[in-house]
Amino acid sequence: MTELGGTTATTASEALDLAELRRAVAGPVHAPGDVETVTELAGYNLALEHAPIAVVGATGAQDVAAAVRWAAARGIRVGVLATGHGDLSQRGTLAITTRRMDRLDIDPVTRRATVGAGVKWARLIEAAAPLGLAGLNGSSSDVGITGYTTGGGVGPFIRRYGYASDRVRRLQVVTGDGEIRDVTAESDPELFDVVLGSKDAVAIVTEIEFELIEVPRMYGGSAFWPAEDIAAVLRAWQRWAPTLPEDMTTSVAILRAPDMEAVPPPLRGRTVAHLRVAHLGSADEGRALLAPMRAVATPMIDMIDEMSYAAIDTVHLDPPDPMPFWADGCFLADVAADTVETVLAAAGAEQEIPLFLVELRHLAGAAERGTQGLAPRDARFMVGVVGPLVPGLTEVVPAVGRGLVDALAPWSASRTGLNWVNPYSVAARPELAWGSQEIERIDAVRRRVDPDGVLGAARLGVG
Repeated sequence: MTELGGTTATTASEALDLAELRRAVAGPVHAPGDVETVTELAGYNLALEHAPIAVVGATGAQDVAAAVRWAAARGIRVGVLATGHGDLSQRGTLAITTRRMDRLDIDPVTRRATVGAGVKWARLIEAAAPLGLAGLNGSSSDVGITGYTTGGGVGPFIRRYGYASDRVRRLQVVTGDGEIRDVTAESDPELFDVVLGSKDAVAIVTEIEFELIEVPRMYGGSAFWPAEDIAAVLRAWQRWAPTLPEDMTTSVAILRAPDMEAVPPPLRGRTVAHLRVAHLGSADEGRALLAPMRAVATPMIDMIDEMSYAAIDTVHLDPPDPMPFWADGCFLADVAADTVETVLAAAGAEQEIPLFLVELRHLAGAAERGTQGLAPRDARFMVGVVGPLVPGLTEVVPAVGRGLVDALAPWSASRTGLNWVNPYSVAARPELAWGSQEIERIDAVRRRVDPDGVLGAARLGVG
């Protein structure tokens, strides 16, 4: 096909090729100039700019396999977008979207869920909560299950139950050779493990089966302190978090809330400390554990209480509306007093920096003990940084954010979970997400199931 960066020229042979692709799949196929292409690729991060050679709206694994074979026969790389929270621009690829793959089955007896690649956590939560069950979702229920889980999956109960990838029991995938495979830890342990920690680098996940946990009720939510209390809150959290039992997972953030109508009036345009709490025990236990933080200073807003798991989004209060942003992060072996001082020096209330969020999250516990997948096991904490990627800040935000992450290098773990490190940084430096052993395992699996390198090019910095 001709170069399509911003143009819509199509030769007769290219039109014929797309006609053949349309006959091979049940879902829609859109050319770059089609209005539907923009809608099909619209996602949460408005800063991503896509320029694929075509888009396939897959309706199932058969569509994905047919599209992969079509691309492989023409020497075209394949990229995938699931539910709109994809982290890479699709340029020069055949883009496959999986949002139409909406199977959702819950077995309350075995406490397992089977979901298609187009299912978001919100739909699972709605179906599972009345049964007293939950999955290990992340901070936002608007995120797709497959991408989150195959990137590791750091959720509100990671200290008690580990990474979301630790609960997976079966994957249906399409590999770069165009084969549909049902994969378990017993049937193909290497492919199974590599997919759980490399996203779409070696296979496109079309269906996933995982264990649910029992959460009839929980104690959690958010509390906010004004700018003048940020330093005291972060210092107290650093001392307090390591003393908590594994049933309580917490994080603390410096939040620079934009002056927008979507932001609650008490927070609008303010810089605040934001404490996030998720506790599996009773409300009385939760209140007792939380007392030291409430004693640091009086919160300006305190919404931490007993709640249904259906309200899990109130723990982190991630913004629901799409926006242009840049994000990065790293996993930490420890958070010491000096770590907090480094964060405050770079992002404290007195600093004028263009970052929405700087978050410290407590991991450890079950996250250290698991063995499944490629998730790092030496991380006890993590830091996440998010900033607006808007005109005038497109170079400033990444520079400031990377500067903060680099300043925390003395406390860093061996590597960072794939969902939390900037994907373009990983493409340039794979060792940020994978150690030498993990890279060797990924390469070995790719040579076996994707010998022509059809998948994962951008994520792995290939080609």
